[in-house]
Amino acid sequence: MKTGLKPVLWSAGAFLLLLLLAVPVLNLFALLLMMVPYVVLYSTLSRRSFLLHLLPVWILAGVLIGPAVLIIGLFFVVPSIIMGHLYRKGVTAAKVIKMVCVVILAQLMLELLLFELVLDLSLLDAMGDSIRTTFNEMMAQNMLVKEWDSTYTETLIDTVINLIPVTFIILSFFYTVISHYIARRAVIYSALEVPAFAEAKDWRLPRILVICYLIAYILEMFMTRNSDSFISLAIMNLVPLLQLVFAIQAVGFFFFIAHQKKWNKVVPILIAIPVLIIPPLSLIGVLDTAFPIRKSFTKQ
Repeated sequence: MKTGLKPVLWSAGAFLLLLLLAVPVLNLFALLLMMVPYVVLYSTLSRRSFLLHLLPVWILAGVLIGPAVLIIGLFFVVPSIIMGHLYRKGVTAAKVIKMVCVVILAQLMLELLLFELVLDLSLLDAMGDSIRTTFNEMMAQNMLVKEWDSTYTETLIDTVINLIPVTFIILSFFYTVISHYIARRAVIYSALEVPAFAEAKDWRLPRILVICYLIAYILEMFMTRNSDSFISLAIMNLVPLLQLVFAIQAVGFFFFIAHQKKWNKVVPILIAIPVLIIPPLSLIGVLDTAFPIRKSFTKQ
């Protein structure tokens, strides 16, 4: 077993994050970093050593807080092992993000299924009841416009539930990106070289996505809003997902301009905030993907 100081410190970090899950507010910080120590340990230790570092942490955390914390920990250990395994193989950062994102997304969907089948608890129904109760209380206190009634509330609930797939995809993607960004640097610090992701200025999407986006957007325009058909739900989730993808492409476009014009690095970061928040600005990413507009910024 590798008993150097670094593995012990990372094991202590994993233990501390498990303890912080029981502390309000700090538990959000703990969830954000939960994968990092497991990725580092799996990347830099043998499988046997990894287990020997992991088991005492989990046993002690289970005794102090309870077995519920181990269920949460298990959720993050699985993608951590996948990420660590890919680091050891030296695969590209794009493949790491893609595979880990899929694993986290699959786990989220599986949890919804297990809660309903094993515990007879529908998280979607619970979410709907929570939204319904909140808006009923607001209506009773006259905090909403007069035109608002139960029909609007039910429409909102249906929309939120129908957008669960794209919400899970976005959460999985951004959580994977954040975990990779931190874990990669921690693993490199622990003496294992890990390929870096392409710089933002070099991000380019395939043009076929532009055609997919146009088709999805046109279909959404003629789609019946209250339809429960599979195609309607798919389009409802696909359009905002593609908008996010092209918004990220737009961010890359501004990083490219900043590189060409020798702008301060803070400038494209500040521009990225409204681009990611305001959906219509994703059109910049669509234009950047469809047309060679970057050439106009590279002419001498």
